[in-house]
Amino acid sequence: MSPAGSEEETEPSGLSEAGSGRRGSATPTHEQPASPTPHHDGHRDRLRERFVAAGADALADYELLELILFRTIPRRDVKPIAKALIARFGSLAEVLNAPRRRLTEVAGVKDAVALDLSIVAAINQRAMRSAVRRREVLSSWAAVLDYCTAAMAHESREQFRILFLDKKNALIADEVQGTGTVDHTPVYPREVVRRALELSATAIILVHNHPSGDPTPSRADIDMTRTIAEVARPLGIEVHDHIIIGKAGHASLKGLRLL
Repeated sequence: MSPAGSEEETEPSGLSEAGSGRRGSATPTHEQPASPTPHHDGHRDRLRERFVAAGADALADYELLELILFRTIPRRDVKPIAKALIARFGSLAEVLNAPRRRLTEVAGVKDAVALDLSIVAAINQRAMRSAVRRREVLSSWAAVLDYCTAAMAHESREQFRILFLDKKNALIADEVQGTGTVDHTPVYPREVVRRALELSATAIILVHNHPSGDPTPSRADIDMTRTIAEVARPLGIEVHDHIIIGKAGHASLKGLRLL
């Protein structure tokens, strides 16, 4: 990132027709339709009961995924599908944040399943953002990091986001200012400050992700942050921090004494 200008079943009825013989022809017969796939009610009930009795921590990631899949795939053993999803994408978080088209590459995952998983991810992000909004952000730092991680860590392209704060450091707005390539997003410092003035923000927190997974700030990240801070300071806008989000964790330029 650098300053600029500085994404039942029924098997086909096997129609079996006996061939005509010299002494007459047999009446055509049809195979019986295949029985519905077992509902696996016992396993599903036991898994739900474990969740109710002991909570999410008592279940493995693939079992939590099964609980979601139960609703979209009612008549099939979904354990193999849940395990295949975890194996393909690496973690539960990666599954929930994977593009829908890639989810459907896993056997058994249709469009409806992929859509349900995307909805769960969206609800999770919205709930985390609600936990941050209108609260004193600097005293809710763990919630801020959790939200930014959920929103950005699994993006396949760099995304530049700004948290705009009021004089009490409560969140006024959370906006994505730009999306770039796998390793670069153009950032316009004066546009960042202009938007802060429009929102009457007195402080901002810059956030962007590194799709590579490594949150270590680059020289361009550091230079861009300092440029924004220099432009913002005379106008009464403080840059509290620049957080870089990676799959392996996060980095704070302020914490690293780079801001």
